[in-house]
Amino acid sequence: MKHENHREDVAGRANVEDTPELLAYYDDLNRFSAGALWTVANKIEPWEPKSQSVPVVWRYNDLRDKVLRSVDLVTPEKAGRRVIYLRNPGREDVAAAVGWLYAGLQVMHPGEQASAHRHSASAIRFIMEGAGAYTVVDGHKMTLGANDFVLTPNGTWHEHGVAAEGSPCIWQDGLDIPFVNAMEANFYEVHPDLSQAVGYAVDDMTKTWGNPGLTPYGESWTKSYSPMFKYEWAPTYEALLKRAQCTDGSPFDGVMMEYVNPVTNGPVMQTMGASMQMLRPGEHTKAHRHTGSYLYHVAKGRGHSIINGKRFDWQERDIFCVPSWAWHEHVNASASDDACLFCLSDIPVMRALGLYREQAFGENGGHQPIL
Repeated sequence: MKHENHREDVAGRANVEDTPELLAYYDDLNRFSAGALWTVANKIEPWEPKSQSVPVVWRYNDLRDKVLRSVDLVTPEKAGRRVIYLRNPGREDVAAAVGWLYAGLQVMHPGEQASAHRHSASAIRFIMEGAGAYTVVDGHKMTLGANDFVLTPNGTWHEHGVAAEGSPCIWQDGLDIPFVNAMEANFYEVHPDLSQAVGYAVDDMTKTWGNPGLTPYGESWTKSYSPMFKYEWAPTYEALLKRAQCTDGSPFDGVMMEYVNPVTNGPVMQTMGASMQMLRPGEHTKAHRHTGSYLYHVAKGRGHSIINGKRFDWQERDIFCVPSWAWHEHVNASASDDACLFCLSDIPVMRALGLYREQAFGENGGHQPIL
C-alpha cells in the first residue's frame, strides 16, 4: 500500500513529518487494515469542497448523429435502454456527468418500446426532439413533447416508447445512480411481463395535479415524490414570462422557477431537484458558488457561462455541468430574445442534510476574470 502523508504547516492541521520509526509503525497498522488519521486528515477534511468533476459542455450538434447511429447498431431489447451516456473526465469511475448525477441521451424510433423495469435510483427525462414519445409510470401514461420534464421516481415501474405514427425521439435521462450506488442501496427489477397495463386516463396526473393554486378535491397523495409525473413546457415558459413582468429576478440566476411537488411544495423527488431559469435579452448574471452538483440543459436560446474563470459557449440542446463549489455566471448572447436553462441538481440532498452553502463573488462587480 502506498504511504500517504498530507501535511499542512497551519495551526490546528496535521503536520507530522515521516520518520523511519513512524513509517514502520504505519506498515504495522496496515497489516491490521488500519491507519493513522493524521496522515490523511487534511485530505479527507479539506478547507472547502474540492470536486473531482470538471466543467464540461456536451454539444448536441456533436452528439446527435452519434446518438441516432446507435439505432442501427443495437435494439432496445438487447440494450435495455439505447443510451449514450455523458462522461465527466473526473468521474469516470462512477459513470457520472457531474458529482453523483448520471446523464445520458436516449433515442427511440417510431413503434419501438423499451421494457418495463424499476430500481432504487430516481430518474427524470427532459424531451429534446421528436413526436409521439410516451412514458408509463405505475400504470399512468404520459404523452411527451419537446422541453417537457418527466419523473420516473424510485421504485416505480416505468417504460418508454414512441407511437408508430410518431418520429424519432431523443431525450435526456438524468438519474441519481452514482449516489444510490455510493449508499450501497441500489436494487433493479425487470417487470415479469416486460410491460405494464395502462390503468388510467392518458396524462391523468398532470391534469389532476398540475392546476395552479388548486388541489383536487377527494384526492390524497402520501408518497415522498411528486404525483405530477409530467411538467409541461408551455405552462412552465408562461410562468417565467409572467414572473418576469413583476421582478428583476435573482442577480445570480435571472428569473428562476423551481419544479415542486404540488402536495408538499418541496422538491419533486427526495434526491434530485429541478428548475427552469430565464435570462432576459443581453442579461449577464453575477457569479456565485454553492454546494451541490448542477447539470444544465439549454432549453432555449444561446449564450455562455463562465465557470471557475473559463468561458463555455452553449446553444439550444447543449448540456453543461457546474461542479460543486465552482464559481459560475451566465450570459444571454441575444439582445432581442430570452434564453432558458433547465437545471437538474442534487440540491434536495444538500438541503435535507444541512450541507447547502452559497457564496457570492465579491470582486470586480461580481464578475469573474476570464483566465
